[in-house]
Amino acid sequence: MPMIALLLLAVALAMDAFAAALSQGAAARPRPTAAMALRVALAFAVAQALMPLLGWSLGLAFASVIREVDHWIAFALLSVLGARMVWTGMRAGEAPEGNSAEGQQASPDLSVGWGLVTAALATSIDAAAAGITIPLLNHSIVFACAVIGGVTFLLSGAGVLLGGAWGALLGRRAEIAGGLVLIGLGCKILIEHTMLNGG
Repeated sequence: MPMIALLLLAVALAMDAFAAALSQGAAARPRPTAAMALRVALAFAVAQALMPLLGWSLGLAFASVIREVDHWIAFALLSVLGARMVWTGMRAGEAPEGNSAEGQQASPDLSVGWGLVTAALATSIDAAAAGITIPLLNHSIVFACAVIGGVTFLLSGAGVLLGGAWGALLGRRAEIAGGLVLIGLGCKILIEHTMLNGG
């Protein structure tokens, strides 16, 4: 039973990363590669595995502080990334045929550099607060973090590849849709924490 509870927690925590990976795979041109899927999955998995460890180590004394700000940070980061994707997707659609390559270069790439780091942190910040509850599942913190990271790795990698198939069908509109998904994800986190959890 504790193992099932841990797996359910891991899947729940990985859902935001999966959605972000899906949107990035959809925006990739011409389509995501296996290397890109591996890179995104690894970054998301590492962030998702380390955040519960951070939350656990800070302990209950700082739990309320984490819960008070995590949703605002995630909302801001995901909204900025999403807005950039929507903006560049719209500009690429409006650009003349000869300027399409320039429009593609302006597109924010969440599979490398600061974009990847920001997306990984934004989608894993909830896991810091969740880390405080891990001892209640009767598993060691190291084992629990490994399971959470492993589940995130599998779901994020699959998300990139599934998003690639989606992007091939929608073309540049997939980048706009992906940006809207990230913005919606940020709004979901904010609403869940401020309205549903009374934070």
